[in-house]
Amino acid sequence: MKKYKKTALVLTFALMVAFAFSTTAYAAPTGDVAGAIEGTWRDASGQIKTVVNNVVFPAIDLILAVFFFAKLGMAYFDYRKHGQFEWAAPAILFACLVFTLTAPLYIW
Repeated sequence: MKKYKKTALVLTFALMVAFAFSTTAYAAPTGDVAGAIEGTWRDASGQIKTVVNNVVFPAIDLILAVFFFAKLGMAYFDYRKHGQFEWAAPAILFACLVFTLTAPLYIW
């Protein structure tokens, strides 16, 4: 019973906080919802592009570069062991790395 009261109290508190911080968003006096969404997108698109170009793409590039060089090293050691170099995985990672390095030039 005590656990039930505690759970009910926590849920009630969470609901009160949600109601306190929620606001009603109106589109416009004419009810143009599409126009409100387009206006919001126009305002936020510059910030989104900046974050994607300066944070997301460099993070993906870093991860792909680490994977590429690790896979290249593993392929070299496999070559030393078996005498045959496997190009498929390093080539795919290199293509992905080139794609993400050049993506900010043509994606927007």
